[in-house]
Amino acid sequence: MRARTNKQIRGYYTALLQAWGPQHWWPAESAFEVVVGAYLTQNTTWTNVERALANLRSAGLLTIKGIRTVSVDELERLIRPAGYFRQKAKRLKLFVAFLETNYSGSLSRMFVAPTERLREELLNLNGVGPETADSILLYAGNHPVFVVDAYTQRIATRHELLREGAPYEEIQGLFQEGLSPIANSSVSRDRSNELTLAEGFPSTAHPPSRMSTAKRPALVQIYNEMHGLIVGVGKHYCRKSQPKCDECPLRNFLPSHK
Repeated sequence: MRARTNKQIRGYYTALLQAWGPQHWWPAESAFEVVVGAYLTQNTTWTNVERALANLRSAGLLTIKGIRTVSVDELERLIRPAGYFRQKAKRLKLFVAFLETNYSGSLSRMFVAPTERLREELLNLNGVGPETADSILLYAGNHPVFVVDAYTQRIATRHELLREGAPYEEIQGLFQEGLSPIANSSVSRDRSNELTLAEGFPSTAHPPSRMSTAKRPALVQIYNEMHGLIVGVGKHYCRKSQPKCDECPLRNFLPSHK
C-alpha cells in the first residue's frame, strides 16, 4: 500500500510538471525577501503580500537592517495590505532580533545550521508554525523539507492518501518519501526547465526571479516545484467547495477513476 502511494505521489509530480511546467516559486530577489513573504502570506492572498512587499521595497526597507531600524508604526503602515499588520510587524521585528542574537544578523550563518535544530528554533518564535518554518527553510535556505499547506491536505484527503485530519508531519513525511526517489531519476531540474505550459491549463506560475532560478540541490528543487504545482491544483481545481475534478490534471489519480 505504501509503495503504491509513493508511486502515486511521483505520478502527481510528473503529470503536473508536464501540464504546467516550472512555477518559479518562491518569487523573490533575496533570501530575506522570502522570509518576509513567508510571514506576510499568513492568512491572506499572495496578491496582498506583493503589495506589502512593494511598499517595503519602495521605502528601501526590504532588508534585515531596514526591518531592524524602521519604527513599528511605519512598518505597520507599509505592510498593512497583507492584513494582521500589527501582529506581522511585531513578528518580523522578533525574527530580526532572533537573527541578530543567534546568528550575528546573518541569514547565511543561520542556514548552515542543521535542519532539525533550525526548524525547532524557528517554531519557537512567536507566530511561526510548521508551514511558515518550512517555507523559510526550503525556499530561503535550501533545506530539504516539503511544505504542507491547506491545498496539500485537501488533495491528500480527497485522493484517500491519508485520513482526514492527518497531522502536518504525517502528510509531510508521506510526500517526502514519495518524492525523494525523483532526485536520482531522469526527471531532473534541467529537464523540467525545458517543459512549457500546456495549452488549456491555467497556471499559478510566476515570472522567473533571482531566487526562483537559483541553483539548488535536486531534492530541494523537487520539493520546491511540487509545492508550487499543488498550489495551482488547489486554486483552480481542488477547491474547498465546488471542486472541478473532471477538469483537473490529477483526475486520473482519483479513487473514483481507478
